Amino acid sequence: MDKKLKENMPIYVQIMNRVREAIAAGELKPGDKIASVRDLAADFEVNPNTMQRALTELEREGLLLSERTQGRYVTSDAKAIGELRKDIARQAADSFRREMAALGFNEEEMMDFFRERLLYIGSGEGGKKAVSYTHLRAHE
Repeated sequence: MDKKLKENMPIYVQIMNRVREAIAAGELKPGDKIASVRDLAADFEVNPNTMQRALTELEREGLLLSERTQGRYVTSDAKAIGELRKDIARQAADSFRREMAALGFNEEEMMDFFRERLLYIGSGEGGKKAVSYTHLRAHE
């Protein structure tokens, strides 16, 4: 996973987005223990307070659960994870549509282009290497 953070968005928000993506993609499974704040801060090369803020916000969203003295875990709430997946997909689709419209594509052209890309990626020729989030899991 690319651990380089962008300057145009708060760091804790970027970390939250990466954890959300890992949960939505199933890379972090329901009930998985999350690595410690210090370990994650070292991995992302950020201040532990920044990492703490990101994880606390994810707890408020219900995606992470904190067990006193046990650490943090990914929620087991399948409905919450399903909604997260749909939300991320919705954002990606909306972004795609905006960008394609800005390039002058009409809706039919967008659909044709998208179908073409699905076939290309499905053929294995255009497949992007999967992003790994395994470093977010606690070492067992």
